[in-house]
Amino acid sequence: NYLPRAARAAALIKEQLQLDTTVAEGNRGEFTVWVGDRLVARKDENGFPTDAAIVEAVRAATQA
Repeated sequence: NYLPRAARAAALIKEQLQLDTTVAEGNRGEFTVWVGDRLVARKDENGFPTDAAIVEAVRAATQA
């Protein structure tokens, strides 16, 4: 269950970037982070992105 990890990332994005988020269930084994229609972070063969990496990816995508 990825919900706790997703909820933590959403809370950090809100706290650090003052952005609202939506947590949605994806396909089995999927953990992706989208800004609009742009994929900015995802679980891959190395595992989950860190919370810091997620926040920075969202920050970069919203400043681009």
